[in-house]
Amino acid sequence: MASERITLTVPGPDGDREVGVSSPSRVIWPEAGITKRELAEYFVAVAEPFLAANGNRPVSLQRFPDGIDGESFFSKNPPKGAPPYVESVTVTYNSGRRHPQLVITEIATAVWAAQMNTVVFHPWASLAGDTDNPVELRIDLDPQPGTDFADAVAVAPTLRDVLAEAGLDAWVKTSGSRGLHVFCPIEPAYEFLDVRHAVIAVGRELARRMPEKVTVDWWKEERGARIFVDFNQANRDRTMAGAYSPRALPGATVSTPITWDELPTVDPSSFTVHTIAQRLAESGDPWRDFAARPGSIDTLLQWWQRDLDDGLGELPFPPEFPKMPGEPPRVQPSRAKKTDDDE
Repeated sequence: MASERITLTVPGPDGDREVGVSSPSRVIWPEAGITKRELAEYFVAVAEPFLAANGNRPVSLQRFPDGIDGESFFSKNPPKGAPPYVESVTVTYNSGRRHPQLVITEIATAVWAAQMNTVVFHPWASLAGDTDNPVELRIDLDPQPGTDFADAVAVAPTLRDVLAEAGLDAWVKTSGSRGLHVFCPIEPAYEFLDVRHAVIAVGRELARRMPEKVTVDWWKEERGARIFVDFNQANRDRTMAGAYSPRALPGATVSTPITWDELPTVDPSSFTVHTIAQRLAESGDPWRDFAARPGSIDTLLQWWQRDLDDGLGELPFPPEFPKMPGEPPRVQPSRAKKTDDDE
C-alpha cells in the first residue's frame, strides 16, 4: 500500500514551489502531539526570520527518523536526490578536510529538511560567501548542575555590559533548553580562532566580575554550581541551535530571540512550534535589525593579549580537535609518568 503523502505550496524567490511531505501524520513530538506536517508548516509560517538567522550559511541538520524519542544523526552535505534548490558550499573543517556543506537559500529547503525528519538546524557563524570568517560572535551561557535558566538570566545583563564596553551590540535568545545564547554581529574580518579568543576574553572578564556565578573552567569537575561560558562553541564547525530552530525536547520548544526588556520574566517553555507564529504576528521579530551594525572584536583581542601577558594562556579544545599551539594538556598528566603534553 502506498504511503501517505501530501504536497505543500511553499513561497520561493521566483514563485511558489511544491514540496512533498511523506507520512505527514507521523508524530515527531509525542508529548506535544506535533506531527511532521505541522513541523513543515511551521517553517513556512516563520520563513522570513528563520532565513535571516539561518540562511546563506553552512548548516548541519539534526535528523530524527523516528521522532525525538528515537535515534538521531547529523547530516551536513545534501544527499543524493536532493532537489536542485538545496544548495551547498565547500567548507574546511578543523581536520583540514574540505567537504560540501548544505546551505539554506529559501524556505523550501527547510521544508524539504523537515521532510527528511530534521528537527534542529545548526548554522555556522559564517556566511556561504566567506566560510572562514564569522559574522557573529556567539556566547553560550550554559547552566551547570545546581544552576538553571534563572541563573543564566541573572548573568546576562552583566555580559551585555561587558560586550558594550568592547564596542559590541548584544542580542539575546533562549537556547530552547536550559541556557541562553548571546550573539553579537561582527565584521567578517577575523578567523574562527580569533573569534574564539575574543569569546574567552569575554568569559574571563565576566568571571572576574561575577566569580561566584560564572566560570570558564573547561573541566566539568572544576566548574561548580556556576554558569559556564562555553568558549569552544566559537570553534570552526561547532554550532548552536539557530534562532527559530525547534529543539528535540518534549515540549517542542524553539530557540527564540527575545528583547532585553523581556529577559527578566521570560518563560522559555512558552516558545514552541505551536506558539512562535502568533508571537511573530503580534510582536514582530526582535532580531529584525540584528545585522545592521556589525562591530569589531579588536578590543576583545586586546583583552586576550593582556591576559596572555598576565600569564593566562590558551584554553583546552574539544578532544576531537587537532592539538593546538600553546594548548594546555587535555588530560591531567599522571604524577608518576611524564606525558608529551608536559614537554
